[in-house]
Amino acid sequence: MTVTSESLRPNLDDYEGTRARFTWDQARSLLDGLPHGRGLNIAHEAVDRHAAGPRADHVALRFLGRDGCVTDRTYADLRADTARFANLLTDLGIEPGERVFSLLNRTPALYVTALGTLKHRSVFCPLFSAFGPEPVRQRMQLGDARILVTTPSLYHRKVAPIRDQLPSLRHVLLVANGSHEVTRREPRTHSFEEFLAAASDTYVIQPTSPNDMALLHFTSGTTGTPKGAVHVHEAVVAHNVTGYYALDLHPDDVFWCTADPGWVTGTSYGIVAPLCNGVTTIVDEVDFDAERWYRVLQDEHVNVWYTAPTAVRMLMRAGDDVARSYDLRSLRLVASVGEPLNPEAVVWGERVLGLPIRDNWWQTETGGIMIANCAADEVRPGSMGRPLPGIEATILQHDERGVIVDDTCTPLEVEHSDTVGELALRPGWPSMFRDYLHEHERYQRCFAGDWYLTGDLARRDADGWYWFVGRGDDVIKSAGHLIGPFEVESALMEHPAVAEAGVIGIPDPVVGERVKAFVMLANDVEPTEELRRELIGFGRKRLGAAVAPKDIEFRDALPHTKSGKVMRRLLRAQELGLATGDTSTLEPNT
Repeated sequence: MTVTSESLRPNLDDYEGTRARFTWDQARSLLDGLPHGRGLNIAHEAVDRHAAGPRADHVALRFLGRDGCVTDRTYADLRADTARFANLLTDLGIEPGERVFSLLNRTPALYVTALGTLKHRSVFCPLFSAFGPEPVRQRMQLGDARILVTTPSLYHRKVAPIRDQLPSLRHVLLVANGSHEVTRREPRTHSFEEFLAAASDTYVIQPTSPNDMALLHFTSGTTGTPKGAVHVHEAVVAHNVTGYYALDLHPDDVFWCTADPGWVTGTSYGIVAPLCNGVTTIVDEVDFDAERWYRVLQDEHVNVWYTAPTAVRMLMRAGDDVARSYDLRSLRLVASVGEPLNPEAVVWGERVLGLPIRDNWWQTETGGIMIANCAADEVRPGSMGRPLPGIEATILQHDERGVIVDDTCTPLEVEHSDTVGELALRPGWPSMFRDYLHEHERYQRCFAGDWYLTGDLARRDADGWYWFVGRGDDVIKSAGHLIGPFEVESALMEHPAVAEAGVIGIPDPVVGERVKAFVMLANDVEPTEELRRELIGFGRKRLGAAVAPKDIEFRDALPHTKSGKVMRRLLRAQELGLATGDTSTLEPNT
């Protein structure tokens, strides 16, 4: 039976009432916990508890391969596969708390590695498969990697050249997937398939404290070294309930998160949250292709789709007619994350997909969705929504030096609606990061008084909806104005000639910074001086002369991270001739 929007009531249909009643203890009670009171383990909640009940034969993961093959793994299959991997780690002498890294594409081995590692009580740390040798070395060295799961081709291109710089790395498991011969020439390098087949398919998860380290996600710091955000098994409480509230997951849903598990979204909402909610998750090995994506939505009868604003803009650029040639009536909710969603993309979704695209906000450090446009909410295009139950957010007063505090060092909250300040959260939600690995002082600087400082500037309207302005280090200061690049980008994208825009501030001796926009044009639109002048005038009409871009440069493509963010930092570095810093998260060919 196809699930439709008419047949299901949204999980969060009484926002104010649910917030008033909600407690995190109540959210914990929705999970089973390990048998006999032995604690809380992510893999048990995501896999084993379903495999032991009536959903054992329900499809947990459906893999769509590059070669057209479709592979289904039920919850019972997944329990056996992950038990084998947990036993494999035991056989290799890997201890609980030690780090298991993956450098894999979206194939079954990645998901077995993630969940089997958590089952064993070791720490899962995913790496994006497009990383080069240096970012791989840097992260594995910082994370004290004990074992790496990868493919022969990725190993020889990206790991073998730097393996002698990783003295803590004990073993490498190579995933052949039937397409490569596994080399055994190097010591401590093994066949993933052979070792997995030799391991037992039963495993008893040992006592797991909710505060035991479970996940290590590296952020791609704009300067300096990447930061390893530490998350614990208790994070599953937030993964489960935010999947239920923000993504509106129902038991018979087919869910598709397009994010790569090399990033936090692909782990939290591509693996843990949907499995905890017992749904079927689509995993597509192939990267973005508009026709293929629409075909997946149609043929797999996807009900809930979680993607990135960049992907939405690419679909918009492909044209409305492409979407309209597919039957997308199974879709009930489309959500977006990675960077703010432009208002015109929300409207496009409603016009072409029949559904508004619902933005939400969170970070690697928060571990899960904090602010969202939920299924029962009105959508205010450009807003990231309202805080979820259990999340207390505020806007703190902010100037060029950061958060403003009073004489007792207490941060000052913004009193009036629509005043720009720093978005802050009250600590205490279960998926909150617990440290930066080996950098506790850096972690402590993220807090002021009773607030976690997100580093994002935002405003809150009179009704409690939050609106993103920009990263604190992205905001442009011009002639006394604080200008959010997202606001300027969104205004430019309202022009039919513009497919995408990236906005930065350029040093100016008079006004401090002037606004410059880099514009990628829609298909079949030619870059001309006349169009440049037209767009500058269009921006002034929409935003006013003080905020509108003073200069526009046409680009064939803009630089993005794989998680969907326009890399304004890279645009600024290229424009000013500065060092580009860490570009390991850059989308290839951008």
